[in-house]
Amino acid sequence: MPILLRGGRVVDPGSGLDARGDVLVRDARVATVGAGLAVPDGATVIDVEGLVVGPGFVDLHSHVHSIAGHRLQALDGVTTALDLEAGLMPIERAYAEAARDGRPLHYGFSASWGAARAQALLGVEPDAQLSSGLKLLGEPGWQRSSSSAELAQWLRLLERELAAGALGIGVLIGYAPRSDPREYLEVARLAAAANAPTYTHVRELVEADPTTPIDGSDEVVIAAAETGAAMHHCHVNSTSRRHIDRVLATLERARSAGSRVSVEAYPYGAGSTGVGAFFLAPERLPAWGLTPSNIVLVETGERIADADRLREVRTETPGAECIIEYLDENDPADQSLLQRSLVFPDAIVASDAMPIIWRGGVTDSRDWPLPPGGGTHPRTAGTFAKTLRLMVRESGAWTWLEAFRRCAYLPARVLDDVAPAARAKGHLGAGADADLVVLDPQRVTDTATYRDPTRPSQGVRHLLVAGTFVVRDGELDVDAYPGRPLRGEPR
Repeated sequence: MPILLRGGRVVDPGSGLDARGDVLVRDARVATVGAGLAVPDGATVIDVEGLVVGPGFVDLHSHVHSIAGHRLQALDGVTTALDLEAGLMPIERAYAEAARDGRPLHYGFSASWGAARAQALLGVEPDAQLSSGLKLLGEPGWQRSSSSAELAQWLRLLERELAAGALGIGVLIGYAPRSDPREYLEVARLAAAANAPTYTHVRELVEADPTTPIDGSDEVVIAAAETGAAMHHCHVNSTSRRHIDRVLATLERARSAGSRVSVEAYPYGAGSTGVGAFFLAPERLPAWGLTPSNIVLVETGERIADADRLREVRTETPGAECIIEYLDENDPADQSLLQRSLVFPDAIVASDAMPIIWRGGVTDSRDWPLPPGGGTHPRTAGTFAKTLRLMVRESGAWTWLEAFRRCAYLPARVLDDVAPAARAKGHLGAGADADLVVLDPQRVTDTATYRDPTRPSQGVRHLLVAGTFVVRDGELDVDAYPGRPLRGEPR
């Protein structure tokens, strides 16, 4: 049945359109955009006067492989949620399990560098579960440099995953930061040969660790220049912290020289990962001006008291999800650093959304509203609405057209070569996927906090995924599971 969104402010970053008009959806596609469109027979007409209509947000960096997480992201304006930084392995199992359970949003995965290394270096069979990867963070065996045979083995595993439809290669080198930089170049060469992107959580910066084998952000730039690969720098805000200006200048020089380097950021001063991560060892924290008390365990809410307690937790439960406070969002200077990450030309908004965890280790729920007590990082629920509030409504740094370019158009373009189906996302051209968000421009805002991180964002009036309402009149449809897989073209 056709759907006509009537009389809204239509914003299409693909064409540069920003004008009052209508959007006609038919057969899960955008059929027509224009003013005063005729109402087709049997169409559902939705009055969106005073609201902003644009392409749904494409999140390149989401670890919420769950219905509960997708629902929070839907109310944040996301229509496609992809795990590209970490990835999952084996890719076929990851896609099959998501399809079996059903997803409100489109989904997809990269080939997991970390899982491939763990299989080659430790003999650990991957199970396509993020929780398994988090548990491995405290295991030094997969973090070391590889022998020639091991390197060849895990490169073959990545090739296999690309052939099976992975959306590029996710590289968590920040979790194995002493590994040989030559191995990273081999990954970039593989990606370039396959015309597939890499998505990197970079290793330590020289400012934080002068003994690092190579500066993390320099490494991305060098690999892009030497191999021609498309290199995506994940969450530049959290890996650069107070050194953001130097890192952004490095990336800009590379881009100006023609390298295929893209970058993402989110608007929070705290990160989140497994507590066993290399860079959270007690002896590593002072390099970033942190102490154990800057770390909070998500499931229990415990703030780590001291170095002894941190060592204990890292030993007993290395995969325990935690929050790391590295910038003070209430400090104008720190807030300025976060904003500079977002203002950077062509910086993409990506959430790094984390799993929701309830006491007892429960990680999903079909109940709505969500059961109380769920823990996560507030970026899971609020990244895009918070960005719109800060960058469009409060600071005026972005127009609505620029906001949709950063949240929808640019992230989709990162995927164009590896997944031609992505070319139908992030814009409103005729034939584009009917993945649409309708926002109240005066009310869109985040409500999730570190104390109450699963509070949904406000201001998303309607959200269509493949032409199906997931959110209508501000209410989530709990029976809607229209999400489809986005897969790479076999390499």
